[in-house]
Amino acid sequence: MELCWMTVKEAREALDKGELGAGELARAILDRVEEVESRVRAYINVFPGEALETAEKVKGGPLAGIPLAIKDNICIRGLETTCASKILKGFKPPYNATVVDRLREAGYVLLGKTNLDEFAMGSSTENSGFFTTHNPWDLDRVPGGSSGGSAAAVAAGECLAALGSDTGGSIRQPAAFCGVVGLKPTYGRVSRYGLVAFASSLDQIGPITRTVEDAALLLEVISGHDPRDSTSAPYPPHKAQELLFKEVRGMVLGLPKEYFGEGLDPQVRGAVLEAVRVLESLGCRVEEVSLPHSPYAVATYYLVATAEASSNLARYDGVKYGYRAPEHKDLYDMYVKTRSQGFGVEVKRRIMLGTYALSAGYYDAYYLKAQKVRTLIKRDFEEVFRACDAVVTPTSPTPAFRMGERLADPLTMYLSDIYTISVNLAGIPAVSVPCGFTREGLPVGLQIMGRAFDEATILSLGYAYQGVTDWHKKRPPV
Repeated sequence: MELCWMTVKEAREALDKGELGAGELARAILDRVEEVESRVRAYINVFPGEALETAEKVKGGPLAGIPLAIKDNICIRGLETTCASKILKGFKPPYNATVVDRLREAGYVLLGKTNLDEFAMGSSTENSGFFTTHNPWDLDRVPGGSSGGSAAAVAAGECLAALGSDTGGSIRQPAAFCGVVGLKPTYGRVSRYGLVAFASSLDQIGPITRTVEDAALLLEVISGHDPRDSTSAPYPPHKAQELLFKEVRGMVLGLPKEYFGEGLDPQVRGAVLEAVRVLESLGCRVEEVSLPHSPYAVATYYLVATAEASSNLARYDGVKYGYRAPEHKDLYDMYVKTRSQGFGVEVKRRIMLGTYALSAGYYDAYYLKAQKVRTLIKRDFEEVFRACDAVVTPTSPTPAFRMGERLADPLTMYLSDIYTISVNLAGIPAVSVPCGFTREGLPVGLQIMGRAFDEATILSLGYAYQGVTDWHKKRPPV
């Protein structure tokens, strides 16, 4: 096996046995980056010198010598963090995100920072302020978003695993498009300290990997309480073994009828239902369920998320850090020109939507009503989980679409996340697992949703499924 296609577990075992050196592994991955990066464009910055130096010095830890990539909205001290936005070009944080500190303690090797939709606002990585990442399965198609760079890097063999962030599907949807595993943990399971905020009540950091087992290994390292994050849950991290080996026989899986209606690609439907049959063969029982407020999820999300974005992005004003318009008459003019020139079209659109929703006279009609519907969506899941252990759905209604296909129609783009958004609104965990391919050779993802803080159930189901299928072992042609 080529080293660039190893799983985290395989690499860890080879390193522990002395069959492989950390420097040798890092060089092999960097060679792969050099070979394909000009076509995939997964990274905003690659740090070959630092990666090799770290690999040669690595001592111990559960991820010692494992080359990983980090989405470029997660802060790393002294290294440029741009959120793929012109307004943060050149910004170097003076501190590490908590997840980065935990990865460092575990001995990881940082390869680089991956591309994303600007400030994580998008479903295709076409909204990056710098360039678009390409899907390794078809370079004319998008990798999904906003963690498109992380998913493409894992799929193309440019790292063994990566971290992304998920506000409305930004880990799971690109994982589905790129044929890899993407885990969105329960809100509060992983510290958000050092994650550049988009929508604070929705954002969550999680792993993108080749296998469910690797996702569990990374979750063990990055999860756990953090006093620096006021929304961090007071729970210790689970061991990977606890997350993977729950008995799946006898589990009841809910199949929500709202997720299999109009707009679902027939090939995606077929692959997902075949995956459900595989889970049935493993002893699971499948029941049709209803999540009646799901049709309102997209509208709810694009009020809650944009309102929070309007507030969070007010800090980018050209005064404290990042880009400042070079020519201006006075302070107000500097604010206007800095934000006009520094933000891209989609970010401006969402700031304006959120500001409008929060404005006097419209707050009750839009933002307050959206929060009430959010509560109803959360209650739908609570009701279903009284009878079911997990809910299974497609991750995305379609496979990866062509570049430019949806840029002129924001609503169609927003509907790319119609099956993932509810999870963030409810604060529950979900994982996307590869479950097949279309006739055009494009990956399809199966989404498994669970109760809050019950990552063990969804990961055990995904692990059992990967134990009897080999979709996750397929490699892209790039």
